[in-house]
Amino acid sequence: MIKIRNVRKSFENLEAVENMNLTVNKGSIYGLLGSNGAGKTTLLKLIGGIYVQDDGAIMIDDQSVYENTDIKQRVFFIQDIPYFLPQYTVKQMAQFYESIYPTWDQNRFEELVKTFNMDIHKKVHKFSKGIQRQAAFILGLSTKPEVLILDEPMDGLDPVMRKKVKGLLIEDVAEREMTVLISSHNLREVEDLCDHVAIMHKGKIMIEKELDDLKSDTHKIQVAFNGSIPSEFIKHMKILHQEKRGSVLLFIVNGKEEEITAHIKKFNPIIFDILPLTLEEIFIYEMGDVGYAVENILG
Repeated sequence: MIKIRNVRKSFENLEAVENMNLTVNKGSIYGLLGSNGAGKTTLLKLIGGIYVQDDGAIMIDDQSVYENTDIKQRVFFIQDIPYFLPQYTVKQMAQFYESIYPTWDQNRFEELVKTFNMDIHKKVHKFSKGIQRQAAFILGLSTKPEVLILDEPMDGLDPVMRKKVKGLLIEDVAEREMTVLISSHNLREVEDLCDHVAIMHKGKIMIEKELDDLKSDTHKIQVAFNGSIPSEFIKHMKILHQEKRGSVLLFIVNGKEEEITAHIKKFNPIIFDILPLTLEEIFIYEMGDVGYAVENILG
């Protein structure tokens, strides 16, 4: 379990992470979302022990992360621009990680090399951005980490490779209860992968929920009445957004689906549909009241 308690980190006059509180349960795939500059990368580097916080505590299994070799041997961090030792081949990088990660699994490495059809004798810096990203996943998953931290993990990967990587992550979470933290500015990318999501804005968490709860509590409704809209219909719903399309009204509302349905049917609408919402739409409407530029996180 990862616990972040009252964490603050600033750089000169910039408050990158401000009084942050967060809990990530073991075996969770946790999506950390937000625009560039929201503080996501800083928070991940704090969790990975690369930065030390100015205030507060960051714990993995109730142990402080920073300068804790035992904990760091159980954590692997793939940064937005993966780092490799200069002039090293994939094979040499594997030998390097084998020397510092007690959990290194050579059989897993060889299996992943075949899966990705990777040339392990080629120097990594000669690979394209996408192939370097694949090499980072091969190396990271071969350490069999308890916590895998990913910063913009799908950047540079084609759709086939994205699907393959997502499958491998889900497999490790299911088999080993690996915990995954994924930072992304692209909501579409992580919607089918994460079970928890949080959105950051200017160093703070604005929304944090289980993805299923977030989707089950926000609904898109199409409704039309024979005549004007009953005043009591509007009064007893928590409406995030509304618009009119001809004679049909579109509402985005918060609440339980069965309660909303029962309420609407009391007014005998001539049209009534509940439509599915994407994670993207939920964030657009949830964040609208704080003036958040959601278009920056839609990728």
